[in-house]
Amino acid sequence: MDGQDEKTLVFRISGLREGKPFPIAHTGRGEDISPGFILENLSLEAQTLAIVLEDLSHPIRNFTHWIIWNIPAMDTVPHAIPAGKRVPQLGGAVQGRAYGFHRYAGPKPPKGKRHDYRFTVCVLDTELRLGPGAGKRAFLRAAEGHILQQGSMCSYFQ
Repeated sequence: MDGQDEKTLVFRISGLREGKPFPIAHTGRGEDISPGFILENLSLEAQTLAIVLEDLSHPIRNFTHWIIWNIPAMDTVPHAIPAGKRVPQLGGAVQGRAYGFHRYAGPKPPKGKRHDYRFTVCVLDTELRLGPGAGKRAFLRAAEGHILQQGSMCSYFQ
């Protein structure tokens, strides 16, 4: 396991690198499609995944651009997840209330201003009983005590 313990979530995001700029395709100035995720060292107890994208530079602290939960536990989450409250292609995963409402909404800060963004991936031991009207706060309350693993990656766009 290369020195990683079982609680460490290791993941990559297609086209993104820690501390590097967002690829234009994943921004509001490009195709505005969600990137793909490749997870390693996924817990054997994993039931579902959740992904959150936050703007760390927004005047509203940690402004949520996208939140999706109840993705069936898998090593590869595809890119370009379609809009909708529920995503049939991902086992009925739920896209909650965020800036993009029920879809991915990539970075699009004011022209010339740099904003920092964070993707967080959570591995849960259950499927959450939350409807698509829920936002990040409700997700965090429901997920409390069920997060087996978690990891984050930061990037920026201007």
